[in-house]
This record gives sequence, C-alpha cells and structure tokens, in this order.
Amino acid sequence: MTTAYDPATVKISPSSWVAEQATRYEESDGTEATDLNGSPCLLLDYLGRRSGDWLRTVLIYGRDGDDYLIVASKGGAPEHPQWFLSLQENPEVHLRVLGERFTARAEVLPPEEKARVWPHLLEVYPPYAEYQEKTDRDIPVIRLRRV
Repeated sequence: MTTAYDPATVKISPSSWVAEQATRYEESDGTEATDLNGSPCLLLDYLGRRSGDWLRTVLIYGRDGDDYLIVASKGGAPEHPQWFLSLQENPEVHLRVLGERFTARAEVLPPEEKARVWPHLLEVYPPYAEYQEKTDRDIPVIRLRRV
C-alpha cells in the first residue's frame, strides 16, 4: 500500500549532510542550501520501492529545455543509488526547485539522448566524468518532466 503524498511527512535521507541540506532547503522555501559547491540542487521526493514511504534526497540537476536532468552517479559506485531503483518502479515524483514545488515524471534517457546532454551535465558538475571512469556501470541520466 502506498502512502498519499504530503511534503510535510516525507522522510529525509539518513545521510547527515543530505538531511541537513534538504532541511535548510525546505525550511527556507528554496532560498538557502540550493547548490553544492556552485552546482544547482533540487529536492527529489520519491516513493520508496520497498518501504512505500515518500522519501527525499538532494540532487544536482541540469536542464534540457523545460525539463530537469539528474544523474544516478552514486559517486561512481558499482551499483545504482536506491532512489534510482525506486524511480524505475514509481516514476511519478515531486520536486522542489528553489521556491517552486511541482509533480514530474522520471524517464531514463536512451543512449543517444544521454550522449547529447552529457557535455552539459559535465559543465554543471565536472566530477561526473571521474565517476563514470570509476565504474563499469553505465551511469543513467534521468529526465524529470513536469506533469
């Protein structure tokens, strides 16, 4: 059974730095903690595939037209991040980008689309190149399109 979405009851990441940034971002209505070392960040609320709870993480994003792009890098780890596995099963998500909150649909980009947007994402956050070199896993890029 899935839980109805309520931004006030979303469970924040257990990672302390992510939780601190997400809390500051949310409590300031998107005026503080909106970047990571100069790279823009959004709040991603997603339905946990195992828990059925709404969960929140902070992710760096790029843009492609009106859409937002996020990268399932996990620092170049050999496995995908948990949030990405949840998006594959439950692609409807809720975003906060600065002061705006809206619903979006997540879609993994096919290889040709990833190749087109990857240079932009490296401009937004250059360490993505190092992360891809560290792993044999093809790091997914996800399009978040407003619904």
